[in-house]
Amino acid sequence: MDYHFEIPKEISNITKTLEEGGFEAYLVGGCVRDLFRKDKPKDWDVTTNANPEQIMKLFEKSVYENNFGTVAVINENINDQTLKVVEITPYRLEAKYSDHRHPDSIIFGNKLEDDLKRRDFTINAIAYNVSKKQVIDLCNGQQDIKDMIIRTVGKPRERFSEDALRMLRGIRLATQLGFMINADTEKAILMMGSFMNNISAERIQDEFVKIIMSDEPMKGLITANKLGILKYIVPELETGIGIKQNKDHIYEVWEHLLRSIQHSAKRSWPLHVRLSALFHDIAKPKTRFWMDEKKDYTFYGHDVVGARIANEIMVRLKFSKKMIETVTKLVRNHMFFSDIDQITLSAVRRLVSRVGPENVWDLMRVRACDRIGMGKPKETPYRLRKYESMIEEAMRAPVSVGMLKIDGIKIMDVIHETPSPRIGYILHALLEEVLENPSLNTTEYLEKKTKELAQFPEKDLKNLGKAGKEKRDEEEEKELSIIRQRHGVK
Repeated sequence: MDYHFEIPKEISNITKTLEEGGFEAYLVGGCVRDLFRKDKPKDWDVTTNANPEQIMKLFEKSVYENNFGTVAVINENINDQTLKVVEITPYRLEAKYSDHRHPDSIIFGNKLEDDLKRRDFTINAIAYNVSKKQVIDLCNGQQDIKDMIIRTVGKPRERFSEDALRMLRGIRLATQLGFMINADTEKAILMMGSFMNNISAERIQDEFVKIIMSDEPMKGLITANKLGILKYIVPELETGIGIKQNKDHIYEVWEHLLRSIQHSAKRSWPLHVRLSALFHDIAKPKTRFWMDEKKDYTFYGHDVVGARIANEIMVRLKFSKKMIETVTKLVRNHMFFSDIDQITLSAVRRLVSRVGPENVWDLMRVRACDRIGMGKPKETPYRLRKYESMIEEAMRAPVSVGMLKIDGIKIMDVIHETPSPRIGYILHALLEEVLENPSLNTTEYLEKKTKELAQFPEKDLKNLGKAGKEKRDEEEEKELSIIRQRHGVK
């Protein structure tokens, strides 16, 4: 049976080059799975009976810097990131995996069948020949795609013994694709979870992030917990299971965190927001305290302790320093909220200063996730919108003398005067000009204008300064009105 998939010319050119060189060439793995699912492949993998040296002779722009025989062919001047680097790997035979993560040796084979039988899951063990439009499916992967099943190639225990990360990868694939894991595969994961201790933090982080960045991270984390794998990734999350909260919450800590991160996925927010949503209340089990007078639980300091725990988790999983700093900052400050009738603009400015202007809106996103995770119907009620309005007000470009490219000290230096009200009048007179024409806000022009204003009688200078101050107040009120209208607050 012929299969007609739309294959980019950059990919068909690679398989054609291999075949014209006298070798076999097949697309394999996730790209073939995605073609059958009518999804756009996120990357392209080719397998061949050529060895790495033979592959590199055929492709001028190629790189071979690993121990697995994979040659990366570089397609330059292409906007589509999925086509920039195409990996070509020789057929490989099964080998012993003493450490449960890497084969003891790499043995190149001559038969496609041997290569397909060593792969992880049936849905990834389908090969496609572009020129012949031919599919090779020895493990019934097409049927499992149709039935939406994750099943290992061959015996699950053998596949997981070879590389224990495959257990987490199976959970990740089920999460991303919306598939179910086959019963025998589930049993093997439950039995062999401890093998995850052999896997490097970097490889675990990669699969964990893919779960977090999927459309259904809640499902993925629940599955990882159910199959006994989560405790080898983020055991701290499991401490929230069965932990009731105070009367403001209808869910236990575990479910609250799951619902929080699920909302971040629904809104397609970035990784640091999703991780912050997942970790923001992670310290509640450690800080929970029953207060008899309130007849309720309190969690004093869970934001501080939570930031420390989030830091420990992310350091352990080898996240980047920047990602760790951002997430811990958001977790540490997620309890910023207070009564909007009492909060001051200076307090909001201090919050912006603590988390950084670049992070403050993400902090509001974490707060929105927290609300939805509590079972609240609205992401941004009036109080939160008011706070957002105050943040924008605090962060706006200042309509004040502080925006000028000259200050009082410089004015005194230019006109050789000591401190007096005249200096303030000159500043406000300069401000009026700049508000009318921002292009005049240059050091050269303002110094020249300062010398001219210094010749004015004090009465005239005072009137100019007053007009400048009134202009500033008028412009500021216009700007604040627009901000508040945008957020739907007064």
